[in-house]
Amino acid sequence: MAKRFKVGDHVKWNSEAGHVSGKIIRVHTKDTEYKGHKRHASEEEPQYEINSDKTDHIAMHKDSALTKIDE
Repeated sequence: MAKRFKVGDHVKWNSEAGHVSGKIIRVHTKDTEYKGHKRHASEEEPQYEINSDKTDHIAMHKDSALTKIDE
């Protein structure tokens, strides 16, 4: 079962450069195109767009890659 993050949640994930954190800015529940690639998403397995805290980078991840940060 998905963790079900929501817009505004502060999360972290592991990237090639180490742990990155940011805020969820959008939740996708239907297939979408992201940076030229099709990303599969559904109500059961949403994809989350996240704005990095330190850069302007926008990332997209499934909830299994994310951990919520308590503020």
